[in-house]
Amino acid sequence: MASALAEFSRNFRPLQIYEQVSEKIRAEIRAGRFMPDARLPSERELASLFGVGRPAVREAIGALQNEGLVITRRNSGTYVVSNAPDVLARSVEIAQTPDGQLQSDYSPSATLDVRLILEPAIARRAAAIRKRDKLAEHYLSQMETLTDVSDPEQRALWNNSDRLFHRQLAQMTGDALLARIADEIAETMDQSLWKRIKDDGIFDPQRIRLYVAEHRLIYEAIITGDADAAAFYVEQHIHRVKRDITPT
Repeated sequence: MASALAEFSRNFRPLQIYEQVSEKIRAEIRAGRFMPDARLPSERELASLFGVGRPAVREAIGALQNEGLVITRRNSGTYVVSNAPDVLARSVEIAQTPDGQLQSDYSPSATLDVRLILEPAIARRAAAIRKRDKLAEHYLSQMETLTDVSDPEQRALWNNSDRLFHRQLAQMTGDALLARIADEIAETMDQSLWKRIKDDGIFDPQRIRLYVAEHRLIYEAIITGDADAAAFYVEQHIHRVKRDITPT
């Protein structure tokens, strides 16, 4: 009995808010209230309908996009795909297979909340050492090469350089535990939902250039030993990302 309870405890995980919203949308599609090829209500309308914030709705739609159940057309809205019943049937089959226990991605907005707690402190610790870092500079240089934000390869390069730059800041503290925690956060920033939400929210070349400048400010403050500025720049940068990809 005790071993069974221990196993249940290890496997039990409460659904994140966006997962609850995505399941409600699936239920509406199954019930025929959201029909194939029909446009879904707006994010604001769905947030009101389900009693949640818009970030959870955006994340839910991103997850459903990754499943192939809905498609978003810029300046038009989000639509249920024409073969939605088949997509739903396949998702049930996957969930019922012995090895089909899919690990849901972490909520991007929750990840950003954690980063707001952790990364200013990391920047302060790194600034106390005030030492240049070749890998951090390499990731900065990669981000600065971005010229076409609509190119999937350049988007992928940006996403990878961005997450690895922030991870490298933790390495610059010399603290093994902070580095390990930063590794975990970097992994969440490599998940498909994070990439979907970020790509959908950040598509303006001018916005990308602003992000590059913010990363440069963070790094320069760290290597010159200005802990207050480093922490401030990190915090402002994360707030900006949050506004861009998870609007309230």
